[in-house]
Amino acid sequence: MKLISWNVNGIRACLNKGFMDFFEKENADIFCVQETKMQEGQIELILEGYYQYWNSAQKKGYSGTAIFTKEKPINVSYGIGIEEHDKEGRVITLEYEKFYMVNVYTPNSKRELERLEYRMIWEDEFRKYLLKLNKIKPVIMCGDLNVAHKEIDLKNPKTNHRNAGFTDEERNKMTKLLESGFTDSFRYLYPNKENIYSWWSYMFHAREKNVGWRIDYFIVSKTVEKQIKEANIYTEILGSDHCPVGLEIDL
Repeated sequence: MKLISWNVNGIRACLNKGFMDFFEKENADIFCVQETKMQEGQIELILEGYYQYWNSAQKKGYSGTAIFTKEKPINVSYGIGIEEHDKEGRVITLEYEKFYMVNVYTPNSKRELERLEYRMIWEDEFRKYLLKLNKIKPVIMCGDLNVAHKEIDLKNPKTNHRNAGFTDEERNKMTKLLESGFTDSFRYLYPNKENIYSWWSYMFHAREKNVGWRIDYFIVSKTVEKQIKEANIYTEILGSDHCPVGLEIDL
């Protein structure tokens, strides 16, 4: 089974920057996107052979997630069941016979860490949500988690220590999630691989210089980690300030 996740930073813009070429070439079983930045009906996206599920934010042009899947799920849910968190269109869950597929766009703590307090609440509630699912069947969760977990996951850890996405608080929440029964698929296969990132600032020619961060993930239940076959980061794919990430797993 081949899965792909991509923060497209506005799907309408990304469609003009090669989205369909990549989508068709990879032919994934499940393709998850974050930061769609659109409301229902703003585009008609024809993806032959795929079911589409969209979760848009109440605020226009902001956040939003979508999943395109070849196999129809048993059940689809939007959000995590808490109104405060669910108005930004950040989570979609598909239930299949053998696993749950969760697509997430984690809130950014923002400049000056103005949203860090909210982010901490979100992290705890989202982890509880995943653990609830994990009791029933294995979980595959993907998306832009807005955190570089370890120093190896970004180019300049020293100068970014108190910046959004690399605070001790955010990194500790990621550690707590993994310790509660989940596996970072990329680090499972490539524990020491350096200079592989999934996001680059649009400023200072960061992408050309590969001054990036690995903040996009496939996280799986520890119970199925041995079934991970490959974890890809498609650094050559443009179209957004993020590149797509992928997972191949036998379930």
